[in-house]
Amino acid sequence: MPGSVTSLAEKFERIRPHLNEASLRLWAANEALSLGYGGVSEVSRATELSRTTIHAGIAELESATVVAEPNRIRRSGGGRKKLTDKDPGLLGALNKLVDPVTRGDPESPLRWTSKSTTKLARELSTSGHPVSQRTVCDLLTGEGYSLQSVRKTREGAQHPDRDAQFQFLNTQVQAAFQAGQPVIIVDKTPIKVRVHDFVDPALGKAAPYGVYDLAANQGWVSVGIDHDTAEFAVESIRRWWRQMGKPIYPKATRLLITADCGGSNGYRVRLWKVALQRFADETRITLQVRHLPPGTSKWNKIEHRMFCHITQNWRGKPLESLAIIVDLIGHTTTEKGLKIRAEIDASSYPKGQTVSDEAMQRVRLKPDAFHGEWNYAILPNAKL
Repeated sequence: MPGSVTSLAEKFERIRPHLNEASLRLWAANEALSLGYGGVSEVSRATELSRTTIHAGIAELESATVVAEPNRIRRSGGGRKKLTDKDPGLLGALNKLVDPVTRGDPESPLRWTSKSTTKLARELSTSGHPVSQRTVCDLLTGEGYSLQSVRKTREGAQHPDRDAQFQFLNTQVQAAFQAGQPVIIVDKTPIKVRVHDFVDPALGKAAPYGVYDLAANQGWVSVGIDHDTAEFAVESIRRWWRQMGKPIYPKATRLLITADCGGSNGYRVRLWKVALQRFADETRITLQVRHLPPGTSKWNKIEHRMFCHITQNWRGKPLESLAIIVDLIGHTTTEKGLKIRAEIDASSYPKGQTVSDEAMQRVRLKPDAFHGEWNYAILPNAKL
């Protein structure tokens, strides 16, 4: 169990006998708000209070609602039973509605749903499983789903083939697993504290880039001190491969890389493909690249499998040097065995590099039949 969850559980057990039902709810809500992103889930795990209860407490805190009967204390063993205890068939029905083949498959490595939780609640109620929209959110989160709105975002409108791309991606990941080939998820670390504008007096700005090995549950983070470019992104993959990937997959012939559609590893970035070609030539490995569809960067599983735990590990700690950042990242673990290694990358990665048509012609790019702009392979060039 992560240290932060353990600490919360200990605090909760100390204060539980002294608070009533309402004040416990408000205490949990306050802790969740202080933790920020992921706080509700973390407090729920530590206290075993439902996410619905914590959300209700947050609403009371934010609206300054006066709780009725402030001195009422729930008797031991009191309170409503979990809905899943009263309705054992609820979770099965919910998973079936989401999608029993891909998205609802418990073994699917990239579980996700974009279906309306309001509609799911309505359909469940109609089929004999009365449930609220908020409870559906809680159940899906507990089942490991990523929940995302179907509304437009700043990243652009919903693409009509978004769902099909996710299903294709899941199929590709499963095929790689069955063949014993490595699968990684990559992205720049979305730190919500001081890292993006943190500047070391001697070395400059810190720019972490992460690589997550989906099968091994291991991660690598390169902490750069220059610009977040495609060359920096590929160098991070290279360092992961040399120090973590190759020892685990010594016979690998392919590497499946899943990445966002934009940023330094975007599908339109020429330098990304040129840099990947150099890596393929060095390793003699075919690189299979699969991009998330446009407008879905928050669905990237590296955020939920690795980055959120890094953020929790250094929450409240002063990030006074690059060495401290690397140390905190490297000491991030979870109860499911996540291991992360981190290293400073002191190399220079200048922005604004132009990739010529001639350079692109040397890239052995093999687009897939389905959305070749998102799904493609980069094959090693013949040895000279």
